[in-house]
Amino acid sequence: MKVLHVIPSLSERSGGPGQAIIPMCLALQRLGVEVALVSTNDGLSPVAFAPFKDGQSGTQDYKGIPTRFFEVQWGKSFKYSRALANWLDQNVGQFDLAHIHAVFNHASVAAARACRRNRVPYVVRPLGTLDPWSMRQKPLKKSVFWQLSARHALRSAAVVQYTSRTEQMASEKYLGLNHGTVVPLGIEEDMFAGTRELKQSDPGLMDLVERPFVLVLSRLVPTKGLDPFLDAFLSLRKREKFAHWRLVLAGEGLPAYIQSLRHKIASHDATDAVLFPGWVNGEKKQFLLQNAALLALPSHHENFGLCVAEAMASSIPVLVSPNVDLAAGIESAGAGWIARVEAKSLEDTMAQALADEAERIKRGGAGKVLAQQFSWPIVAKQLTELYSEILTRSPGRN
Repeated sequence: MKVLHVIPSLSERSGGPGQAIIPMCLALQRLGVEVALVSTNDGLSPVAFAPFKDGQSGTQDYKGIPTRFFEVQWGKSFKYSRALANWLDQNVGQFDLAHIHAVFNHASVAAARACRRNRVPYVVRPLGTLDPWSMRQKPLKKSVFWQLSARHALRSAAVVQYTSRTEQMASEKYLGLNHGTVVPLGIEEDMFAGTRELKQSDPGLMDLVERPFVLVLSRLVPTKGLDPFLDAFLSLRKREKFAHWRLVLAGEGLPAYIQSLRHKIASHDATDAVLFPGWVNGEKKQFLLQNAALLALPSHHENFGLCVAEAMASSIPVLVSPNVDLAAGIESAGAGWIARVEAKSLEDTMAQALADEAERIKRGGAGKVLAQQFSWPIVAKQLTELYSEILTRSPGRN
């Protein structure tokens, strides 16, 4: 089975999609799927991909996956790449199936169009962009895009892959779609391992273990609910019982927004209590996940929440908003706490969590059990079964 994955950006700093695609492809390879990956150079340093020649790029090994990168001509979000579209038109017929990750960008539209022209069935993973909350962001732009190309691309897909039942129900009801299925994102197996020691060459985070801390591990943008959450934390630490707690905001965002958060922190004389380690991955990310007392994701909207699943795999309890699509499962499993995206609710809920270590340990254990269903071997098996089902009903494909 030959499967082509198409994604507009492989930058891990852009969030869950860029972080998940490589382990997804590696897990599929281990199950015998012949995988190839196509993307743009968006968000990558020049040394990360092969030089371009006449608008084309050669196949290279990118983190273990045969990959082709194409240069973006214009559009920060649309990421138009004529060379990518041309390559897809000429080569997608070599594959049994395509898996398209995202909707509102040129790579996704070009891939869907090339698949239809070449009679190649395809799966679309919309990354949470089709539910009502997302569609209301930049509504005019999305409405035009939906009418011109996205609607046809989605309705012609063999399957629309959602990462949670909540995402599927909201999106299908809002847009009148009816051919979706749920396959979640996966967690790398080393996330289930015990606490790791941080190398001495990374001393900046070592003192964190001396005081308990709450971890936010995401892009630092307003949609993550950071303003009310920071208000809640700054208010909570004024209580003597919680004065020794720290908050770690690990991620990147617009400098002006991060500066506004820093200004708020300074106005509360709390610069020593809130840390900004920047974007983290690898060993540093695992160190933070496995040593945090609580992971928080109080988003206004989150179609999955990869950092939440990773924290649960590390036996760390979580605090999320009802808008995180994993919230219902977390509440049912007793794996964390749910709070509305408002300062009072977040403060009251966080106070409950931080005051009771035994309860945090209990809910962390429940989270680890819940996270088992998100391990990449299990998720990759679900994907291969989905691919096989699609090819069975696609004449001429096997």
